[in-house]
Amino acid sequence: MMHANGRVRRARRTRAKIAELCAVRLTVHRTNLHVYAQIIDATGSKVLASASTLEPEVRKEMANGGNVNAATLVGRRIAEKARQAGIENVAFDRSGFRYHGRVKALAEAAREGGLKF
Repeated sequence: MMHANGRVRRARRTRAKIAELCAVRLTVHRTNLHVYAQIIDATGSKVLASASTLEPEVRKEMANGGNVNAATLVGRRIAEKARQAGIENVAFDRSGFRYHGRVKALAEAAREGGLKF
């Protein structure tokens, strides 16, 4: 196996725990320009809902996809889509990113949107 970078290594433990719990997970990925969120079923094989700053509806509302406001929008959208799919309880997978800034903003917006984790 190739040498994994620190973030991926940190993410692995969280994912192992979530898989053990057989929970639906809300996973977050951030790049310098964008924020992505996906809800993945308990088996880890199917994406049930996704939202990101690449979506045209989100892009209309903001100029920059790499900031806290954008993350908050994505958090609200993922919560909305989860509700439509009938999902309420998720495990939060921050993918090895620190729970801070954009990751935190997305999580809090998703909680306000009615997701429980």
